Parts: sequence; structure tokens; C-alpha cells
Amino acid sequence: MLKIGDKKLINAWAFYDWANSVYSLVISTAIFPIYYTNLTTTKGFANAEGKIAFLGMLLNPTTLYNYALAFSFLVVAFLSPMLSGIADYAGNKKKFLKIFCFLGAFSVMSLFFFTGKETLWVGIVFTILSSIGFWGSIVFYNAYLPEVAHPEQQDNVSAKGFMLGYFGSILCLVLCLILIETSVFGFFNKQLGTQLSFVFVGLWWIGFAQITYAKLPKEEKKILPKDNYFKKGIHELKKVAKELFAYRELKIFLITFFLLSVGVQTIILMAGIFGTILGLPTLNLILTILLVQFVGILGAFLFSRLSNKIGNIKALKLTILIWGLVCFIGFNLTKETPNIQLYFYILGGLIGLVMGAIQSLARSTYSKLLPKTEDTTSYFSFYDVTEKISLVIGMIVFGILNAKLSIQSSVLSLGVFFVAAFICLSFMKKTEHVK
Repeated sequence: MLKIGDKKLINAWAFYDWANSVYSLVISTAIFPIYYTNLTTTKGFANAEGKIAFLGMLLNPTTLYNYALAFSFLVVAFLSPMLSGIADYAGNKKKFLKIFCFLGAFSVMSLFFFTGKETLWVGIVFTILSSIGFWGSIVFYNAYLPEVAHPEQQDNVSAKGFMLGYFGSILCLVLCLILIETSVFGFFNKQLGTQLSFVFVGLWWIGFAQITYAKLPKEEKKILPKDNYFKKGIHELKKVAKELFAYRELKIFLITFFLLSVGVQTIILMAGIFGTILGLPTLNLILTILLVQFVGILGAFLFSRLSNKIGNIKALKLTILIWGLVCFIGFNLTKETPNIQLYFYILGGLIGLVMGAIQSLARSTYSKLLPKTEDTTSYFSFYDVTEKISLVIGMIVFGILNAKLSIQSSVLSLGVFFVAAFICLSFMKKTEHVK
């Protein structure tokens, strides 16, 4: 059995980012949102007002997509605390990690069957299920961080995971682009190439995840009476909740994390749709997203080193300021903006610089703030629920403002959350591991 701090264990844990980050790039950011937007805005799909019918309602296609994702985040927010409490009590984090991974990968592959108006339900249902699978697995993946790395290693180990995720997702996206743009030497068209890319992503995710499963530490399983299984899990969660709220800095950080996540995750999820609405060609959009990934590798590395020198709190504040600038620039971009493609590339570069950095720093900062405990999954479930509730709010705010005003107004509204996060973080005091 590999011990905490072992390079093989760290590498195996970080490799799950290589496996699952293809979902966050190809499915939730790049190819699928663009595919969905192009498909749902074509004549015959949307009505004269640009709305589509779903479950007896007429909705803006972007708003429907926002609400579908918001629903998936609500499901994860409801399930993960209960499941993580059970996982800590029963010692089976790996089992839950595998279940959610399979759900996500299978659902991504099922998007192959979303081809038009008649199969809109397929696109929406499997968008929801793939999101549940991805975010559900992240709860249990993150919970392993304190078990694979010592506190002084966690900034760099967390950043390593994100960097591996960027490399893997970039490679996967390039291979998907070959399927789509070249039509593989004429064997099929761009739409079929796009559909096949969804299958490829699912296989990539579940295939490379096996490397992580093979090295993660084996857990001591407890035999539980069937009638007490959920009861014990909920009891475990209540115990952790009581402990968590006794730590002032943990409470402040969770509030900060909630506020910044509203902005960060919503921007990441809506970037492709935002660019499509601005009228950018699909290839330019995907090139911009690739730029974000390449710069993201550099950003995650630079900020992990910067946090070692100036501390996590100051490094996080710097990333929040840059995110606020992103919102301001995005608000001022329209279809009529001269050199819109150049501005979108600049926006992509800024997002890339701080995207992985803020996620990596947030994860490692929270991990270092935790008290010594065996209930790591339960603690990280609160972290995950905080992020999911923030995503629900972000998606709903973005969807409503986009439907009532404009997508630019939606982007600007996210800047308010970054300002609030910066103010909240200013109240945090330094601790033994977090400076």
C-alpha cells in the first residue's frame, strides 16, 4: 500500500483530472454547448421568437440549458452530503467515485443520439445526468487530497491535478476536432463527427480513470446493518457540520468560495454559448477555448508557486481581481464591436490565466484549513455543496437576465459576486498552514 506523500500515489490521484477534465472542456465548455446552440437556433427548431418548446413551456434555448444545468447541480447538492457521510462511515469512497464516473461517462456517450428537435429530450436529460456524474465524482475525488499529500504538498499537488487535466483535455479536444473538422477524410460529415466526439470523450473518461482506481488507498470497510446505512451516514454528516461551524476561518472561506464560484463556474460553463451569440465562428471559438487551456496550464503553475511566496489569501485575491476584469470586458463586447475576435482572444487569455489557478488554490486552501480528521469526504461534501448551490444561483441569474435583458448584463452581474468574494476574503486571518 502506498503511503501519503508517495509520488506514485500523488500521480495516480492527479491522473483522474486527466480522465475527467475532458468532460469539463469538451462537453460543458467547448463542443457540446456550441453544438447545442447551433442546433436549437436553426429554422424549424426554434419558433419565430427564437424560443423552443420543452415540457409544455416556450423557453429561450440558452435559458433552457441554464435551467437544466441548475437542476443537475441541485441534485448533486442534495445527494452528495448524504452519500459522503455514508462513504466516510462505511469506508467506500472509491465505490462512489466509480459509480458517478460511470454515470457521467455513459451519459456523455448517450449525447450521440441528440440530433434534432425530436430528440431535444435526449440532449437535456443526458446533459443533466452527465453533469451529476461529473460533479458527483469530484466530491469523492477531492476528498482523497488530504490522504495522498501532506499539507505542505497540497498546493502543488492540487495544481498538478489541474495541469494534467489541461493537458489531457487539450489532447482530447484536438482529437475531437480532427473528427469534426476533417470529417476523417470524407467518411462522415461534421454533425456525425461531433456526435462521435461525445462517444470518444466518454470512453476517454472511464478508460483513464482505471489508472487512478488502481493506486488509491484501500479503505477499511465497516459492516453496517442495512436498516441503519443511511441513518449512520446522516449522523456522520451532522457531526461534521457541528465541527465545521466551530472553525471561524473555515466558515469565512466557504462563504468566499461560494461567492467566487458563482462567477467562475458560470463563466466557464457559458463561455462557448456567449461567443456563439456574439457571432464568432465555431472554429474561432474552439481555438479560443484551446488558448484558455494552454494559458491555464501556465496559470495554475505560476499561482501555485506565487502562493508559496505570498500566501494563499493574497494569491486568491489577485485571481479574484482578474476575474472581475473579465466580467467588465465581457459586458462591453457586442456583435458590432470592432475586432471582436481579437478581444475574445484577450478575454480567453485572461480567463486561462486564473481559471485553473483559482480552482486549484481554493481546493488546496480548504484542504489545509481542515482539522485533523478521518471524515474528509464529509468535509469536502460541504465544499462541494457550496459550489453546487453557487452554480444553481449563477445559472438562474444568468438565464433570467439573458432572457429579460441581454447576455452582456448576465456577464456583468457575475462581477458583483467577485467584488463580494474579495471583501469577504479580506476578513480571513492567517493560520498555521494558510498565510
